[in-house]
Amino acid sequence: MTSVFIGGSRAISRLNETIREQLDNLIAKRCEIFVGDANGADKAVQAYFAQRHYSNVTVFCMSGHCRNNVGGWHTKPITSPKGVKGFEYYALKDKAMAQEAKCGLMLWDGESRGTLTNVLNLLGGGKKVMVYLGPEKTFYKLSNEDDLDALLNRCDPSKVHDLRGLVSPQLRL
Repeated sequence: MTSVFIGGSRAISRLNETIREQLDNLIAKRCEIFVGDANGADKAVQAYFAQRHYSNVTVFCMSGHCRNNVGGWHTKPITSPKGVKGFEYYALKDKAMAQEAKCGLMLWDGESRGTLTNVLNLLGGGKKVMVYLGPEKTFYKLSNEDDLDALLNRCDPSKVHDLRGLVSPQLRL
């Protein structure tokens, strides 16, 4: 059974028909879904799977505290070393999902550092990822750094300029 890490930007809180079709494809294939507990894309994806009565979902949370678990699914608590907080704290949960999943599906607003980090973690692990680019309302298949670079070239340069520095040092293909 294929496990899929689904994540995305907090700015994406509504799922359009294009996104729902991709989620329905995962349901039809009976994929195991790993999703986080943040507001935005995570919560919207959870709500969709709950509405569809899909049970093969695991919600990853930090230290046993789930901010959102719309469907009451099984949870996987991730612990952090003492003193870790902020972005790095929640990034631990996302990194665990990227490591455990066979592939990913990211809903990206073209700006979120966290979502781009998830894409990098998946690609860095040799895993494919489908990225929904919110401003274009289109999915892109990414398999390597060249695919990611082409995606970044489609984004507003003023919004991804600071994010480009994440790519080369983090992604080792």
